[in-house]
Amino acid sequence: MWQNVQAVLFDLDGTLIDSAPDLGAAADKMRIDRGLQSLPYERYRPMAGAGGRGECWGGVRAHPGVPEFPAMREEFFRNYEQCMTKRTYAFDGVAELIDRLCAVAMPWGVVTNKSMRFTDPLTQQMPLFASAAAIISGDTTPHPKPHPAPLLEAATRIGLPPQCCIYVGDDERDIIAGKAAGMRTVAACYGYLGSASDTHLWQADAQINSPLELLKLLERS
Repeated sequence: MWQNVQAVLFDLDGTLIDSAPDLGAAADKMRIDRGLQSLPYERYRPMAGAGGRGECWGGVRAHPGVPEFPAMREEFFRNYEQCMTKRTYAFDGVAELIDRLCAVAMPWGVVTNKSMRFTDPLTQQMPLFASAAAIISGDTTPHPKPHPAPLLEAATRIGLPPQCCIYVGDDERDIIAGKAAGMRTVAACYGYLGSASDTHLWQADAQINSPLELLKLLERS
């Protein structure tokens, strides 16, 4: 199954980086600006995988069904732009994993549903991403994940057929997208998974509980 792996693609938030502290801070600022009591970070972390929609709900109970939601989401986005790299860090083992990929000249890239508005400045400010061969955002192609288009675009930019790539992500939509693109898939079980998530139901080709476990899979290629 792992023969002929020539490139590795990763989801971003919850897979390579832990951005939940900054996402939570952006949501909490909405509460503070309204004179509401600040909430502990633990209340926001479970919402991180849902991005602005989840954090707006976690912070001020705003949801897409209310008329004021677009304005509140934009407020959250502006808050996040001001702090997106203050508390965000790579998960333990990610930097070593990337170094090992680079040491064997294996191309790697990022495919995220985060919009370019945030992906570009974030990855430009974090040295970790300097060696990425492709960085694809949620609005790089007409369709975000779980559509396979972003993954296919990443493979094209790297210059390899999709079947030579694997995709690693911490959400079911990552596995759906990877399979649809013809890639082998790996579920990152250390990210923003909630207690109700049963990653076995995703039917990924493999699961890892830490970033460095990926190296064991690649050793079989």
